[in-house]
Amino acid sequence: MLMIRTIVRPEKVHEVMQGLLDAGYPAVTKISVVGRGKQRGLRVGDVVYDELPKEMLFVVVPDVDKDFVIRAILDNAKSDGEGKFGDGKIFVSAVEEVYTISSGTKESEPALAGKEA
Repeated sequence: MLMIRTIVRPEKVHEVMQGLLDAGYPAVTKISVVGRGKQRGLRVGDVVYDELPKEMLFVVVPDVDKDFVIRAILDNAKSDGEGKFGDGKIFVSAVEEVYTISSGTKESEPALAGKEA
């Protein structure tokens, strides 16, 4: 299993979440965050905004679906279809175990994909 974390522009979050839903991944966690990337913020006249608002989305997927889910994010997160600085990042990391709190049961990779284990 993998956790895919993506940081996107606030104005793109609905499109990305809809893209994930359309791709069969309705379970997403969203957190409002602030930060800066390689561009070191934004300068408007004499004012420097070094903490820009972004949204972070988390989705856990089976290993085999990684490229499919990343493509769904990329296709929906780019500005103007071409992409611009500040569009965000995608981070992929391994997930060792997943438990459902209400039942206390350990979930399997097929269950995360919506399939019977």
